[in-house]
Amino acid sequence: QVQLVESGGGLVQAGGSLRLSCAASGRTFSRYVMGWFRQALGKEREFVASISRSGGSTSYADSVKDRFTISRDNAKNTVYLQMNSLKAEDTAVYYCAQSTNGQYYYRSAGTYDYWGQGTQVTVSS
Repeated sequence: QVQLVESGGGLVQAGGSLRLSCAASGRTFSRYVMGWFRQALGKEREFVASISRSGGSTSYADSVKDRFTISRDNAKNTVYLQMNSLKAEDTAVYYCAQSTNGQYYYRSAGTYDYWGQGTQVTVSS
């Protein structure tokens, strides 16, 4: 049974930074594509970033490109999302997700099999 646990969310001023972490349980973490999604109040869940199994390839939503960085440490079964230059519109619940058979460049939430509980990120303006 795969479990994903996010941490690192909180309240930050616009222009500030946060780093989210997602710890995955279970074996063979390195075999799976990992992604981050977010959902703001009243809005649909949207893709943020994803990373290939080895960490060699990444993909980002246009809205976060050049500000956010996804990375992973397979030895620690952990994926990260470094968020810089945060804006009020980044306020959302952020979810970590794992895809068993998907490719890193897939952006649909439907291609991910396991999800964390989410962590709130609030950016004050």
